[in-house]
Amino acid sequence: MFGFDLGTIGFVVLAAVSAGGIAYVLLFNTISSEKTTERRLETVKKGESERSQARALREQNNEAARRRKTIQDSLQELEQKQKNKERSSTNPPLRLLLKQAGLEITPQKFYMFSAICGAAVGLVTLVAGANPLLALGAAVAGGLGLPRWYVSFKRKRRIAAFLEEFPNALDIIVRAVRSGLPFNDAIRMIAAEAREPVRTEFRRIVEAQHLGLSAPEATARMVESMPCPEANFFAIVIQIQSQSGGNLSEALSNLARVLRNRKKMKARVQALSMEAKASAAIIGALPPLVAFIVFLTSPDYIMPLFTTTTGHFLLLICAVWMGLGIFIMRQMINFKV
Repeated sequence: MFGFDLGTIGFVVLAAVSAGGIAYVLLFNTISSEKTTERRLETVKKGESERSQARALREQNNEAARRRKTIQDSLQELEQKQKNKERSSTNPPLRLLLKQAGLEITPQKFYMFSAICGAAVGLVTLVAGANPLLALGAAVAGGLGLPRWYVSFKRKRRIAAFLEEFPNALDIIVRAVRSGLPFNDAIRMIAAEAREPVRTEFRRIVEAQHLGLSAPEATARMVESMPCPEANFFAIVIQIQSQSGGNLSEALSNLARVLRNRKKMKARVQALSMEAKASAAIIGALPPLVAFIVFLTSPDYIMPLFTTTTGHFLLLICAVWMGLGIFIMRQMINFKV
């Protein structure tokens, strides 16, 4: 009985192994084709994934290239506009000079004031006992020189006051934008609360926007009434941000930091050049001072310079050479940052 059971079990085992072998032989091609299909599917999926990654990378690179191209075109356009503005700012018209100086007068009134000033200077010179020809020259110089010098003085003073307050205004705009306030509302806040002349310049931006101009166009017009690089930097930042996007508050914050660093650099350069300026002032003042001392101690020795034709000619030559020397020294110590 034990042998029968063992033989039966052995037969069953052999039959099962034979059936498995026959099934494996019959299904070998199917199993191989399935494995091949799976490998092909994995290869296709892997290739598709790699192609998708490569396509996404190409699209990302193309988008970055398009943004770089847009920024480069914007910078080139702004550079061309700046060159055109610099050509016109080297000798701006009188109307623009008066606007930059903050004087609310028309060119006609300016010419009238110049004529009155020239007539007053000529009359004072004539009453002082000068030659009528000399009085006429003084009148011409007073009419053409003094009013324009005053306009230039007011213009430089106004630009200096603008540069003093402009970084603080940018900081206020940055805080307003970061707190969720729109850029146009921040501009209106500066136009209402800032100190002069920043308030007037930003008020002009608001008025230009009311007339239909966009924010980049309105800020670009600031350079006309405030001819300084800082105002041009502000216009460039706004225009680039409007075309290419980005974080406006971060850009304005960086601009404010750059303007403060420029201000510190100017102050440092001015402090380092004070010794040279003092030396130039002393050298320029020595000849008139020595002439005055000689006049006090020996007037007969120096009076021929003022009473003879040869003396007048020598004084003219000395004045020309002194003016040339002072101009050269001024150019040597006048550093621009």
